[in-house]
Order: sequence, then C-alpha cells, then structure tokens
Amino acid sequence: MRELTELVTGIDFGEGPRWHEGRLWYSDFYQHEVRAVDSAGNQEVMVGADQLGDRRPSGLGWLPDGTLLIVSMVERELLRLDDNGELSVHADLSSIATGHCNDMVVDDVGRAYVGNFGFDLEAGADLVGASLAMVQPDGTASVAVEGLTFPNGAVITPDGSTLIVGQTFGGDYQAFDIDTSSGSLSNQRQWAALEGSAPDGCALDADGAIWFADAMGKRCVRIAGGSDGGEVLEVIDVGQPTYACMLGGDDGTSLFILSADHAAPDKCAGTGTGKIRVASVDSPKAGRP
Repeated sequence: MRELTELVTGIDFGEGPRWHEGRLWYSDFYQHEVRAVDSAGNQEVMVGADQLGDRRPSGLGWLPDGTLLIVSMVERELLRLDDNGELSVHADLSSIATGHCNDMVVDDVGRAYVGNFGFDLEAGADLVGASLAMVQPDGTASVAVEGLTFPNGAVITPDGSTLIVGQTFGGDYQAFDIDTSSGSLSNQRQWAALEGSAPDGCALDADGAIWFADAMGKRCVRIAGGSDGGEVLEVIDVGQPTYACMLGGDDGTSLFILSADHAAPDKCAGTGTGKIRVASVDSPKAGRP
C-alpha cells in the first residue's frame, strides 16, 4: 500500500493541479485563488481573490511564452494573466459550453482543449451531452468534438498525436487523433472502459497508463488503455472523496491527490475540508498537462 503524506490542508475544493517550474499549481473553487506549493508545503498565492472576484477558477495551463491560462467556470471563459498582473478574457466559451466549464489541457503550441458539464449539475438538471472546446493560441474558439458525457480531465501523449479525455458521467476515456497543424480531432474511439467509476482529474505516466481521481469514490486509480483498456493496475485509498490528481516532483514520481468532503458549493464552500496528499509512485509523469 502506498503511503500518503499530507502536503496542504484547509482547501475548500482543489482542482486543476499542474506541476510547473518546480511547484504544484492548483485552483481553489470557493476560495477563489490559484496557488503554487513546493514539495515542502510552502504556498504562494499566484492569483488572488482580489483579482478573480467571485469567479471560480478551474483548469490551468500555460502558453509557450509562460502566460498563465485559467478556466473561469461559471462565466464560461478562458482567462489569461497578463504581464501587468491583470486578468483578461483570452476566449469567450459561452457559445460552446452548455454548462460550467471545468478542466483543460494545453498543448505545446498553446492550443487549449476545455471541457464543460453540458448541463446545470448544481440545479439537478437532466444530463445533456457537451462539446469540447478548442482554443487556438490567439484566443479563437471552436468546437473540437460534440456529444461527450461531461468531458473532464484530459491528457495529451508525449508525441502530441493523441488526446485522451475522461467522461465523468460516461464512465470511460475517449481518445482522438490530433491534427498537429490545426488541432482538430478525429478517429474517436474508446481508450478505456471504467464501469462503476467517474473519472475526474488525471495524469499520464511514462508507461502509458493514466492515474485518475474517481469522483464517485474515495480513491485514485491507475489504469491501462488501448488493447488493455480499463484494466486496473493499482488503487490508492484516499479516505475522502477524490477529484483531481497530477504527477510531478523533481523526478516526476510524486502523485499529488486532491480531495474534499464534497463538491457542491452549499456543502463545500467555506468548510476548508479539502487536502492535497502525496504518494510516491513508480512510473514518472509523461505528456501533458
């Protein structure tokens, strides 16, 4: 069994963890901040509530020049942090997203793929399929693919040829070929079936397996894809509902796991029950994010 070490406590709801420039960056939905934390637990607020206001930050990524991109969930926007420390709208996704925007993966040229709920989850609306948005480096947004069931955590393989996205309410991962010149997606196929699981934030390792946070359980799961799609390779019992994970650390083998007592704002905001825990694993981080 993997040993879990607490790195951060007091979070309302942590999301979008990314290992970047020697630290783990993450969003806190309900404290309206983006923070970075080093392996010793020292934290720094990178984007504060004074900048974000009431916006809920989610997925994080960077343009090639180092500009930070932040998904603004409720506003259905992709924000950028300009050189002067001001936030501006990089892309308006309101014509594409039919529910709150959530996670995102950014490729090596700065092209972002952004998921959304597809429906009003918090109001208890009926499930509706969602479109995955593609945002070019200049902020131009378009539909990459339609009809996904709550597209959430996504990864891009190291060679940049394949995007793999989890369907939280579809219980699987779907894979797509990426056209490297345009970013368009084709050849949709199931990468892994995950009966009884709800894949949320995820990370790809050097052996081609994916670690994912199971939003229906209190666990982080490592699975194989392709011809062995869905084979469970390892399970880490987190002991708390688990919503995101990311590989990082100096050698890429630190698995950062984000959890909280609940996800809904009326049960989560202001509670500070969220945590980031760390486990040492065998296969290092690969691909993006």
